[in-house]
Amino acid sequence: MGLEIIILAAGKGTRMHSDLPKVLHKVAGKSMLAHVIDTAQKLSPDAIHVVIGHGAELVKETIQNDAITWCLQEEQLGTGHAVQQALPHIKNDQQNVLILYGDVPLLKIDTLQQLINELSAKELVLLSAMLDDPTGYGRIVREGTNDTYSQGEIQRSMNDVLNDSVKNVKAIVEQKDADSITLKIKEINSGILAAQAGHLKEWLGKISNDNAQQEYYLTDCIALAVKQKQIVEAIVCNDEKEILGVNNKMNLSQVERIIQQRIAEKLMTNGVTLIDSNRIDVRGSLITGKDVEIDINSIFIGDNEFGDGVSIGANAVIINSKIKAGTNILANCHIENANIGEKCEVGPYARIRPDTNLGNKVKVGNFVEIKKADVKAGSKINHLSYIGDSEVGENVNIGAGTITCNYDGANKHRTIIGDNVFVGSDTQFVAPVTIGDGATIGAGSTITKDTPEQKLTLARSKQFTIDNWQRPQKKPK
Repeated sequence: MGLEIIILAAGKGTRMHSDLPKVLHKVAGKSMLAHVIDTAQKLSPDAIHVVIGHGAELVKETIQNDAITWCLQEEQLGTGHAVQQALPHIKNDQQNVLILYGDVPLLKIDTLQQLINELSAKELVLLSAMLDDPTGYGRIVREGTNDTYSQGEIQRSMNDVLNDSVKNVKAIVEQKDADSITLKIKEINSGILAAQAGHLKEWLGKISNDNAQQEYYLTDCIALAVKQKQIVEAIVCNDEKEILGVNNKMNLSQVERIIQQRIAEKLMTNGVTLIDSNRIDVRGSLITGKDVEIDINSIFIGDNEFGDGVSIGANAVIINSKIKAGTNILANCHIENANIGEKCEVGPYARIRPDTNLGNKVKVGNFVEIKKADVKAGSKINHLSYIGDSEVGENVNIGAGTITCNYDGANKHRTIIGDNVFVGSDTQFVAPVTIGDGATIGAGSTITKDTPEQKLTLARSKQFTIDNWQRPQKKPK
């Protein structure tokens, strides 16, 4: 018997106060819906059906996953109605169906696998959780209790659930419909459930929208299943954080912190030293070697990879880059789409822009910007310089204030600097220009022509002094 997954993602998310569909808001650099889809795919289902409505075209355009069957819910008439939009795409009534939500991104594979495994002997399996404060949630009422019962009986019932001695669900009572005793139940319904497709089709065909919201509720299936004397089980989620849904920006921030803590724990388990695990943000993937150390407030975006012994200073931003073993990135650096070699030192306050490649043992100092350049092994660009659209050879020393003038107002041109070149401070290279191997460029030069190898080249105006010159004075008002 196969598995198909339905993800409900049609809601507008009014409380987000945003034009962006709720499920496209990001946690850890990826939309909530993308997180849910990734989790669903790890279960190896036969198909994944995503029900979309508000902002449907934007959702499809953003996700762009060929494995998804998109199901349009033109009117948002409740969760039961949403599932009905996907069921016609499930041809075999014997298929197991798992229903997830596009705004619940923290669910773990093991939790969902347990839900699916239990379905083999049950008609309907729910995911529940025990909350210290269950306010606002539908309560799970188990078999073996009367319609009314004492607080002590409730507590015994909850203990039985936790001890796995009571399983079958008698009803789900929504907050607004619960009496004072039922409101004391701490086991709540997460909304996530699994059932056979045939059963879902039957139950959803019988539910009505006779309620205050005039919507078709998926939870009404539970009452129908119980009425038919079918077995309904609720599995208690070990970590109630997994079922957190996002309804507003405060929820979004809460989920972000949880997922970042998970990432931090995984990094530390793999041997990374985090100076403060509460002050790191990974918005994508981060692959690390041994003995990597990361200081506070650093942000990693996209796909990054660090070799053994890499050190990242405080407040760094690193985007889609590879940093090889033994390299030290000092504080407040910004590195994007770059490859950094072994045993380099970068920063503080350096900016490495896209398409930059640094060879081994390259040193890039404070307030240096490098863009679309190849800097070979052993070279140094220590202070206050801009090197763009360039090739820099081995063991080059570039003095403070050096810039490559690579843009003529219409086109970019390249500067080529050979091996073992020494460049004096405050030099401008007006590209296209080539500096020969071993050349020395005198400080304060503006180089507009190719320079020969092993020679000193200067390009300075003659210094002179004007006698009897008077500095201008302000006119009296």
